[in-house]
Amino acid sequence: MNDLMQNANSLLAPALAHSRYLQQLFLRHPDLAEATLANIAQPFTRQAMEQALSHLQDLDDNALKQHLRRLRQAVMARLISRELAKLATLQEVMHTISDLAEVSLSAALAWVSQADARYGQPIGEASGQVQELIIVGMGKLGGRELNVSSDIDLIFIFPEDGQTTGPRKISNSEYFALIGKRLISLIGDISEDGFVFRVDMRLRPFGSVGPLACSFDSLENYLLTQGREWERYAWIKARALSGDEAGLMQLVIPFIYRKYLDYGAYHSMRELHSQIRREVARKDKIDNIKLGPGGIREIEFIGQVFQLIRGGRNKNLQLRPTQAILDELAQQGTLSHAAVAELQEAYCFLRNLEHRLMYLDDAQTQMLPLNEEDQARIAHSMQFTDWAQFSEQLALYRNRVSQHFEQVFVLPPDEGDAHPQAAIWQSAQDGDSSDLAALGFENPTEINRRLAALQSSNRYLQMPDRCRKRVDSILPPLIKVSAGFHNPDATFTRILDLLEAISRRESYLALLAEHPQTLKRLASLYSASPWVSQYLTRHPILLDELLDFRLLEELPDWPKLGKILRQELNGLSDDTEAKMDCLRHFQHAQIFRLVNQDLGGLLVLETLSDHLSDLADLMLTVTLEQVWQELPNKHRPKPQFAVIGYGKLGGKELGFASDLDIVYLYEDDHPNATEIYAKFAKRVVNWLTALTPAGHLYDIDLRLRPNGASGLLVSSIGTFSQYQRESAWVWEHQALTRARYCAGDKVVGNAFEAIREDILCAPRDLEKLRFDVRTMRDRMLETHPAHPEDVKHVRGGIVDIEFIMQYLILAHAKEHQEFCLNSGNIALLATAAQQGLIPLDAAHLAADGYRELRRLQHSSRLNGTELTPKMLLPIQPQLAAVRLLWQTLFGELIEQS
Repeated sequence: MNDLMQNANSLLAPALAHSRYLQQLFLRHPDLAEATLANIAQPFTRQAMEQALSHLQDLDDNALKQHLRRLRQAVMARLISRELAKLATLQEVMHTISDLAEVSLSAALAWVSQADARYGQPIGEASGQVQELIIVGMGKLGGRELNVSSDIDLIFIFPEDGQTTGPRKISNSEYFALIGKRLISLIGDISEDGFVFRVDMRLRPFGSVGPLACSFDSLENYLLTQGREWERYAWIKARALSGDEAGLMQLVIPFIYRKYLDYGAYHSMRELHSQIRREVARKDKIDNIKLGPGGIREIEFIGQVFQLIRGGRNKNLQLRPTQAILDELAQQGTLSHAAVAELQEAYCFLRNLEHRLMYLDDAQTQMLPLNEEDQARIAHSMQFTDWAQFSEQLALYRNRVSQHFEQVFVLPPDEGDAHPQAAIWQSAQDGDSSDLAALGFENPTEINRRLAALQSSNRYLQMPDRCRKRVDSILPPLIKVSAGFHNPDATFTRILDLLEAISRRESYLALLAEHPQTLKRLASLYSASPWVSQYLTRHPILLDELLDFRLLEELPDWPKLGKILRQELNGLSDDTEAKMDCLRHFQHAQIFRLVNQDLGGLLVLETLSDHLSDLADLMLTVTLEQVWQELPNKHRPKPQFAVIGYGKLGGKELGFASDLDIVYLYEDDHPNATEIYAKFAKRVVNWLTALTPAGHLYDIDLRLRPNGASGLLVSSIGTFSQYQRESAWVWEHQALTRARYCAGDKVVGNAFEAIREDILCAPRDLEKLRFDVRTMRDRMLETHPAHPEDVKHVRGGIVDIEFIMQYLILAHAKEHQEFCLNSGNIALLATAAQQGLIPLDAAHLAADGYRELRRLQHSSRLNGTELTPKMLLPIQPQLAAVRLLWQTLFGELIEQS
């Protein structure tokens, strides 16, 4: 020992100077000291551990215990030496100890599971198959982040009840309890060589009074009927170390992760943390770096509360290691990168400190030492000159953790009866609306009536107590914030509709109660637009979007968002319904973000339409990928199939509620291609239009395909080309001016674009073209008269401008191929003027009119208001210019509507 200590710059010196446990271990086993020094440059690998236990035949339990404990000594010796010599990272330490636990448990399980002549084998009564014990590693073992002197939390599970086959038949539960007890003894008993790991079985169903091992059926029944909130938290890190992991996870994942956003988790986690804090204070453990303020447990809680809230919808959050989940939360924008960086730094510091506390005497402690000698050892091993300097840095980290913890778990203001507007809600039955009038409500009597009706409704009276208390706490501040808007009555009644819609869904009520800062944002949306309020009331899951204003104001990065969407879908395996819901949740969230930016004045209409069209392209692309992936009997890995957008989708002028005009094309010489792609197209339509619990994606219009509603659902490129050249009507060529490849195979898309350009550039009889376009416009007027308030059909309005541009493209694209660019009507009007086809001033006026008409149309739909002729008065010069342009091009005088 002394030779090792005095050896020049011995790599063992730092560890021996710090750890009394290592000093005593090397005194008892000098050969271990030599072996540790010889191998200190290399980590202790899992393979080396397995090799050390590979020759265990013809042993008894006591001999196996010795082998397991000697292996632990060897691992601990090298680990302590490597870490304190700055050769090992925190990840190596945690993974090495976790490997030791898994290898030891595996060896012990193999030992106790050997054939037993008395009992025989455990057989499942349903399957008739031999049953295998599933050792479930909980906590840090499940997350592969064990500390160096950790106990291991285990649960024993087996798939099926039944009995054994031997002469002495016992139930499977009894059998696995017997081998479980032997396994615990092999791992946890203290001998002259110490122990391998302390084993804690208290997390099993019914705790220490429950059976040592239980079946899948028993576990499922327990979780459904007895499982508590803290157990959801405990099972987050659960990992099967043997046996049927897939079967186990199928049972427990629905218990851990709710399908909806579970904001009730804040309350549950806060209560659990409060219990821990009370226990720490009661036992004078403020200096406990795990359980005390700003400790390891608070960092774990920060990550796990978001897992409980969002993990059911977002499979990427179903991770076990603390550091991995923190990184994922930063990646998703749930926590800022700066916050996660501080939490990661603190976590590493605290875990390294935790290990050094345990290295002193191999004791399971997270308490800071009180004696000066140990304080000096800790400070030195943590690279500080003295305890004071170390304590200052520790306090900094713990304060940072506490700040982040309080920001996540901040208690909502619980003003209750003290809220200034609480009396309005509480006394609604009295019929006194004077306080509402004083706040500025226009019809306070009606508002009071709505409140009274809600208060006396069965919906409210039959709510669970926690839901009713949430409503009671939410309504007073909502009354107050609604009163601050120019239309308080409309704002508040729309919000009441929302509250009634979510009244039995505690998670949404919890979101609003836990995050009162969202109430003003919610009220501003409900004040600004009835369309938005109806949209949000139909899809209350979008309330989650209100929590992060950065996301609401961040311009979409569609490639990045597409990558995130595909990752989420990949995590849903073969669950078609879940995938369809995932697509809908994603699309609804993006629309909600865009409508927020629109109402906030962050987007001009043209940019908004571009984004909505890009969103539609993405949804079409991903839907094609998913449907083809699930299509049976497909003949190639990727379909030679494309979606062509027409109308608003083709012209990139989509609004929030626009349907999609699409045509399906393919180019594939497989003999069954038409049948395969027809089936594919039908499934795509179903994925896009089906109403699921999450709503639907888009309404689809397929009538622009060759031969319209009577034509085939899909067309080959050759058939489409022949139809366009030989059979299509002029109005179909007009529609082609606003068509583009949107999704699917690029080769097919390029083939379409080539056909489109050929058709647009084909020579035409201009007189006949004028006649056909004019005739089509007249037919449209028969079904859609030109009312003076109808921005679309009013003479000089949107349709007239579109028809003018369609005529100009079909008439002149041969000479001016710029017209083949699908650049939008405003840009195309400018192109026509530059080519001398229309007067420049007419082009400017028509473009201004088109822009304003679209703005009025968009505003009307968003605000739920009816357009009036008066609203169009400011743009009469623009409408007149379009009518004059029509007369010039078509020789037809049109009167003002």
